[in-house]
Amino acid sequence: MMKSFVAALLATAALAGNTQDWKKRSVYQLLTDRYAKDNAGGGACNNLSNYCGGTFKGITNNLDYIQGMGFDAIWISPVVDNLDPGYHGYWARNWEKVNAHFGSEDDLKNLVKAAHNKGIWVMVDVVGNHVAPIGQDFSQIYPLNRSEHYHSDCQITNWNDQGNVEYCRLADLPDLNQDNSYVRQYLKDWVKGLVQKFDFDGIRIDTI
Repeated sequence: MMKSFVAALLATAALAGNTQDWKKRSVYQLLTDRYAKDNAGGGACNNLSNYCGGTFKGITNNLDYIQGMGFDAIWISPVVDNLDPGYHGYWARNWEKVNAHFGSEDDLKNLVKAAHNKGIWVMVDVVGNHVAPIGQDFSQIYPLNRSEHYHSDCQITNWNDQGNVEYCRLADLPDLNQDNSYVRQYLKDWVKGLVQKFDFDGIRIDTI
């Protein structure tokens, strides 16, 4: 079940700051795609249902501005590769790749390093509940590409029914089955690896 999975995930992730440390931080949430492009050039976004061009470099270039507003932490969008047009980051497609629309792995590492140099912590958004809207074609997802990795195809219709909420689909997004030992262990290992690889200071867990 998602609740027990979350507890295990939190215990697994090597967070730099504990709860009390984070409570002392002023956190600025930003949607990576909508925050800033690599430079100040370029026109307005013509299609708000698709990518608009915000990048990790764009955030890096604006850290002084963020700090100047009084913030000492940022919360960024999920960073994994998404099914188009998942500009928001919540439609995971390949858990082992960084979303190329936002930049490269090095761009992300440079963002975190630059933030740390200014005393700014970085929180990354992670999604352990669902993947991209691919219907029943789980082969589009990597590596969670088997039907047994997901709950049955039902929709959340009753928010007062805990079982319905935990085991059915939100907005028809395939619901990951954390009761499956492979799924559970993969997600825990993935979050731990993500934090360690990019030196994140904390995680925000989506759709708990």
